Amino acid sequence: MYSKIQYISSGTTAEEQLENITAVLNKGIDWIQLRFKTEESRSIHQLAQQVKQLQTSYNFTYIINDHIDIARAVGADGIHLGLQDDSIEVARAALGNKKIIGGTANSLDDVLQRIDEGCDYIGVGPLRFTATKQNLSPTLGFEGYQQLIDRLKEIPTPPLFAIGGVRLADIDRLADIGIYGVAMSKELNNLNPELKLKK
Repeated sequence: MYSKIQYISSGTTAEEQLENITAVLNKGIDWIQLRFKTEESRSIHQLAQQVKQLQTSYNFTYIINDHIDIARAVGADGIHLGLQDDSIEVARAALGNKKIIGGTANSLDDVLQRIDEGCDYIGVGPLRFTATKQNLSPTLGFEGYQQLIDRLKEIPTPPLFAIGGVRLADIDRLADIGIYGVAMSKELNNLNPELKLKK
């Protein structure tokens, strides 16, 4: 099954991105989503290849945000797509049925759309405000997640991950609500280097 803690990469340069990814791998994280929105495709491709090479030393699931062509070229384990990115159908046709395809959602309608599209997992959020993402969707709060889970009780649903402003202290509460896992960025960057997370 999928890891319950996903790391969404951060850093303003390729070097910082790679450094942060390596650091969280050393802390025991085993799901990496490469997200690098500020660079051109060529630079992202080069970084994506470097992250792929880390799989020779670390056992982790490797997801690339947005760039289907790069995910296919470097042999990533899958892709994550926002609501304004290419469609899940396009990604499935390009990558095949064995690759993991995740999608972002903010509302119940979004989640139902993602289920209908055949997403393997859905990142739902944001929980609270985060400066990591521009053009942030309305925050859900814990109450929003609870309402969402209540509405989905009779519907077969892929794993749901809370995303956006999630903190380590939120994990147990979100699990109690029924959220499968969490996706975090700077929260994991700032972890004590000696701390090994229990997943």
